[in-house]
Amino acid sequence: MPMKDPKSLQAFRKEIDKIDDEIIRLLNARARHVIEIGKLKKAQDSQANLHTPAREAEILDRLCKNNPGPFPTDGLRAVYREIMSGSLALEGPLQVAYLGPSATFTHLACIQKFGSSAQYVPLTSIKDVFNEVERGRSDFGVVPIENSTEGVVNHTLDMFIDSNLLIYGEVQQEVSHHLLSKADSLGGIKKIYSHPHAIAQCRNWLETNLPGVPVSEVHSTARAAEIAAEDPTTAAIASELAGQIYGLKVLKARIEDNINNYTRFLVLSQKPAERTGKDKTSIMLSVKDKVGALYELLRPFASSGVNLTKIESRPSRRKAWEYIFFIDCEGHVDEDRVKKALTELKSRCLFLKILGSYPAHS
Repeated sequence: MPMKDPKSLQAFRKEIDKIDDEIIRLLNARARHVIEIGKLKKAQDSQANLHTPAREAEILDRLCKNNPGPFPTDGLRAVYREIMSGSLALEGPLQVAYLGPSATFTHLACIQKFGSSAQYVPLTSIKDVFNEVERGRSDFGVVPIENSTEGVVNHTLDMFIDSNLLIYGEVQQEVSHHLLSKADSLGGIKKIYSHPHAIAQCRNWLETNLPGVPVSEVHSTARAAEIAAEDPTTAAIASELAGQIYGLKVLKARIEDNINNYTRFLVLSQKPAERTGKDKTSIMLSVKDKVGALYELLRPFASSGVNLTKIESRPSRRKAWEYIFFIDCEGHVDEDRVKKALTELKSRCLFLKILGSYPAHS
């Protein structure tokens, strides 16, 4: 319907322009303080991580708590994620290695964690990501660790056995698969490409809606999108970002069989994260093969009041039928209750390695 009072509309727009100008002024004032903070950090420790998740969590929690509306809290988080990303870039270049290529869900997890102003380095394997951070060529690395549908990424777990890197943070990324193509309809699709995990997560939808259409595996959802961009008779199962990058149409959105489909990613660093008060600790250990070994493993956590959020086992690769356990628990390694549990546990293990204490995803 046409506006009854166009002058009123114009007046509102002028007020918005004034507010936007004030926001720009304040953002630049904020940026100048950030630059000074960066100088102080470097003066105190030239090798310090400029990214401080504890401070970022404190800022976001305070702003969201004090937000009176009507601006949505989720929107506020997204806006400040980019403000902090841009501010961090002013303190110094932040380089993040990840399991590529671009437009994969790992790439999306990176952006969720570090914003769009970081410098991202796509690599072809999880091992390469570990190596990039270990050699100091990247400040952080981001790798997948588990999917709510498909389970753990064993290669990531195995890398921790010999690596000295620490877990610096975690990201939980919702995985929404879209059917992307240059075709105009489902009837024009003769072949489908995607990563094996994505295919498995969409199996029922494919069998119901595109029965008989061959599905081929490729090493990433982004590669599938690249193939679909070259041939209008093919389709890719990939992210919305991949569709935007490769110029594909979304023939069908959210085709995953389980709508509660999430992948958890780990942030790797040479240095530990600061304590935030809402932390998790990850450890790996090996125990003697004997009756009651698992019970002995769990008892120190129960007696110390520490909640376990995950326990996973892997063959040790050093001795037949010997297993390494990976455990996530609530709390920070500096907390008395966690320290007590780990001290008691260490006396019962063949070896115990702390992989890091880090802010839990919120």
